[in-house]
Amino acid sequence: MDGFWYFIADCFEAIFNVMNWVSPWFNKLLITIGFIAFFIWVSYMSKQKEIEKFD
Repeated sequence: MDGFWYFIADCFEAIFNVMNWVSPWFNKLLITIGFIAFFIWVSYMSKQKEIEKFD
């Protein structure tokens, strides 16, 4: 059973080592995707021009 937990620990150590290298690029990618999605949403909402009624 210990072998299973050592395997899990080794997998997590490998993931964390990769994330140290990837994290700055991944953060920039997420920020870029967020800005693109925001501008697409704003352009979509400006094309709708529907008056929203609150009851």
